[in-house]
Amino acid sequence: MSKLFFRYGAMNSGKSTAMLQVAHNYEERDQRVVLVKSSVDTKGNDQIVSRLGVTRTADILLYPGQDLRAALRERDTESGQDIACVLIDEAQFLTPEQVDQALAIAVLDGIPVVAFGIRTDFRTRAFPGSQRLMEVAHSLQEMKTICRCGSKAIFNARLGEQGIIREGDQVMIDGEQARYEALCARCYLEAEPAAP
Repeated sequence: MSKLFFRYGAMNSGKSTAMLQVAHNYEERDQRVVLVKSSVDTKGNDQIVSRLGVTRTADILLYPGQDLRAALRERDTESGQDIACVLIDEAQFLTPEQVDQALAIAVLDGIPVVAFGIRTDFRTRAFPGSQRLMEVAHSLQEMKTICRCGSKAIFNARLGEQGIIREGDQVMIDGEQARYEALCARCYLEAEPAAP
């Protein structure tokens, strides 16, 4: 049976880079992959963007409310080659229903699905897509990065002019409307909040 995998980590843990490497590994063996990106992530438009500078166009730009399984079936009719794996970037932006559709793709359609994303927002609260992935994925793998102090980073701090912002909209895309830094729990909790 194929499985649904969730590989999660704080920002800068190499999730998009790892996903593009997985795609390369499959394609190097003449196997077809389908790359999915949530439209909520407006950075790079339809491009999957790694902080290392590697980019690739997503095969499916998935919109909230769009059926992932139906989009994959539609994409599948465009090629005679079977899909070996579905790779999802920024999976935290999936809806819980889309996560359930990813599970169905793995279990009912027999196509492995590997979702990459962050677990929690800048307030340390789970994104709905990540929460559902934590509930139903067959395999959870943490991708690690380090804090400025050298400890393991687990939180994604949103930075303001004079400190960390602790309230606001859950989604603000890095580089466009906000800046983020991956921090360990101690540095996150000890950080000065931004002035209102």
